[in-house]
Amino acid sequence: MYPLKISEEELKNKVARDFFTGFNHTQILGRIDFCISYSDKTLFEHINFLWAEAKKGKDKDIIESFVQLILTIGKERSFEDTLPPLFLGAFDCEKIAFIPYHEVMHVFSQNDFNWNVTPSDHTSKEFKQLYTLTKDLLESKQMRFYFESDSVHLREFIAANFTLENNGLSKIQITKNNFVNIYLKWVNVVKPAISIDWDAESPYILDSDFFLADLLSYNNTTKDIYENLKILLMSDYYKVKLAQTTQGGKFSFTEVNFNDRQKAHTQFWNIYERPPKEEFWDYILERRDLLVPQDIREYKGAFFTPRVWVEKSQSYLAKALGENYQDEYYIWDCAAGTGNLLAGLSDKYKIFASTLDSADIDILKERIKNGANLLDSHVFQFDFLNDSFFDEVDSKGTVRNKSKLPKDLQEILKDEAKRKKLIIYINPPYAEATTKRTIASTGKNKDGVATTNLIYEKYKGIMNGASNELFAQFFMRIYKELDSCVLASFATLKYLNSTNFIKFRNIFKAKFLKGFICPAYTFDNVRGSFSIGFLVWDTAQKVELKKVRLDIFETGNEKIGVKKINSKLPPSINRWIKNYDKAQSGIVGYMGNSAPDFQHNDQIYISNNKGSEHFNFYKLNVQNIFFGTIYFAARYCIRQTWINNRDQFLTPKKAWKKDKEFHNDCLAFTIFHSKNRITSREGTNHFIPFREKEVDSKGIFESHFLSDFIAGKLKADSQNDNLFGNDENSFIPTSPLNFSEEASAVFEAGKNLWRYYHAQDFGKNDIWHTGDFAYLNDYNANASLYDIKAYFQGFNEKGRMNARSEDSHYNDLIANLRYALESLASKIAKKVYEYEFLES
Repeated sequence: MYPLKISEEELKNKVARDFFTGFNHTQILGRIDFCISYSDKTLFEHINFLWAEAKKGKDKDIIESFVQLILTIGKERSFEDTLPPLFLGAFDCEKIAFIPYHEVMHVFSQNDFNWNVTPSDHTSKEFKQLYTLTKDLLESKQMRFYFESDSVHLREFIAANFTLENNGLSKIQITKNNFVNIYLKWVNVVKPAISIDWDAESPYILDSDFFLADLLSYNNTTKDIYENLKILLMSDYYKVKLAQTTQGGKFSFTEVNFNDRQKAHTQFWNIYERPPKEEFWDYILERRDLLVPQDIREYKGAFFTPRVWVEKSQSYLAKALGENYQDEYYIWDCAAGTGNLLAGLSDKYKIFASTLDSADIDILKERIKNGANLLDSHVFQFDFLNDSFFDEVDSKGTVRNKSKLPKDLQEILKDEAKRKKLIIYINPPYAEATTKRTIASTGKNKDGVATTNLIYEKYKGIMNGASNELFAQFFMRIYKELDSCVLASFATLKYLNSTNFIKFRNIFKAKFLKGFICPAYTFDNVRGSFSIGFLVWDTAQKVELKKVRLDIFETGNEKIGVKKINSKLPPSINRWIKNYDKAQSGIVGYMGNSAPDFQHNDQIYISNNKGSEHFNFYKLNVQNIFFGTIYFAARYCIRQTWINNRDQFLTPKKAWKKDKEFHNDCLAFTIFHSKNRITSREGTNHFIPFREKEVDSKGIFESHFLSDFIAGKLKADSQNDNLFGNDENSFIPTSPLNFSEEASAVFEAGKNLWRYYHAQDFGKNDIWHTGDFAYLNDYNANASLYDIKAYFQGFNEKGRMNARSEDSHYNDLIANLRYALESLASKIAKKVYEYEFLES
């Protein structure tokens, strides 16, 4: 979107520059605001592509702009002296709309219409008359693009239509590369115009079902292309199949109408060519998961497994079970989605596919018609966490409650020998009842995601914290109720070493056969940098889980290493630090102790006051600050990667206690780290590591705690004597600390930063901080590292600190500090492994 305050002339120049480069946009044609044409010396006259009305600002009635343009053209009879354009247009700072000229050409032929009026007078009788005459036509035929969100499609439209070879309107083609982006636009434009209570019907009816009905239609009708979809577009309404039932019974409707007489729907699809080319149909249906909202996707497990990992997983099944495993084993994907995990398997008579979502079943069966190697009778809707495996019969053998499982699959599950030849091959849902937002007190637990099913209720007592995870519920039901089968599953690695899964591992005893890990970010719509593992387990062999070795793949081609995971670990680093969290007085700050693995490291910070997160906050004082800074440095000195994301931080070996240089390195690292969020705005800043003279301060520091501690001038707080023993008190320095070369470089870089802040001329500098941050304009002798960064970098409109400053010298100073910290971190990391804070 363009700035709202620019003039109309500037707006026209910017639109021409941004979207019509290569065309002639300088032609002046009467009082028409904006002309785009093609001119060449070999041509007798201009070839006009566009005549448009321009308006500054936004929120303009685009129909009024079109009417004004039509009045301008009609009054001047522009089409009589020059060739009319291919399109008429109207735009403001927010959007632009086109309509083929031939659609309105008949308007200029009216014999009894008075064209001799001022076009810009929207109150005239003629303007209102023309508005009424053309409104419906203009609304239904216009092709509207928003500059900010539709810039790519707008350029595609111009490139396709503003050509000398244009023999008709070329709409935007829908392909496998852009259908998701088009869906996201559809959600904003068309979805609100569909008369349905989306919240009430989710997750049983999804907006993606309506989008697919629109997409796979011809002349606004779906059934001629894909009659088996759950939702069908029937010209001016949607037809809903009633095969699916909700918790409240059958759907209360069979038809869904539009609440705006189909206006938004018509305008939206004017831009795009429907249906897509047939070569894309199967791919779009197969990738329906991309159209499912994140929360529903987590609940249903609608995550598409990339083809490279499908192929890799099947090669690992062959390694684990033998090259002929497809001849010897049955395979059931009980979280099949649209079935892509089963691609490449050969014997359809031994393959079963089920999923929670009936719409996915419709698509799977449609794909079978188009050649998918599955048996129609082996594809069925089944809620793995609620439905029964077997028919329920009475004493007379009469079936009282029929299972949804096919009879031949029921027979396999009942027979232990056959179960040993059954592979449960899945990429299950991974939703959990608790997220980072609930830990941070910014959200609430996800209602109905992982705690409202029968399997959760059945096994929560023996799974402890693991029961909050849907994939763990799948695993436990498989282990307990399909004993002796082979479990081959994609999942996160937390069940192998997370402290939440200790009780789970005590129950889940199976022999590990083969496995690999790959990056989660290679899976569409999976956020975060962590590992997804594919592991094959033989549940018939009851083996205690201790260690596994997993091959590492990043792209699927070459193995880049081996990941060793130990399930029998020493106590966590949080258990260790708790031994020293005894301070009751002399507290100089607080440090969060989040869950002890890499994925939770970014929740650790040091602040003046205790935070609101639901984990322990370690109280820092003179007797335990060294333990706190060792903990902090151990957690932050090694960068998180997708490979180490789930690695656990542990109670170290005792050798660390005698390494004074290690202690001092950790102290220096913590003082100058960006997660040290101490600020004088929230209380006394005890974390200034310098004296006033060292940084040329213009005032006296309120606290000298840290500089005195470094100088060996502090003593134990007598109020804590009965809490801390001789061991803790021995960590209070009695002489100045000696810092390593790397730590000294960090101090020097930090000192230069402090000096530069105190050297600023606050009385003469322009006051550039405003609003809630105006206080930064005032000199602060007690400024912390965070305060100094805030002064130079400032904050954006959302209250977040900017990444860089406009002061280039400051940027150099902060870059020098970061470089020195990285060098120090590398040194500390070696000790972290040596003292076994982490397993190597």
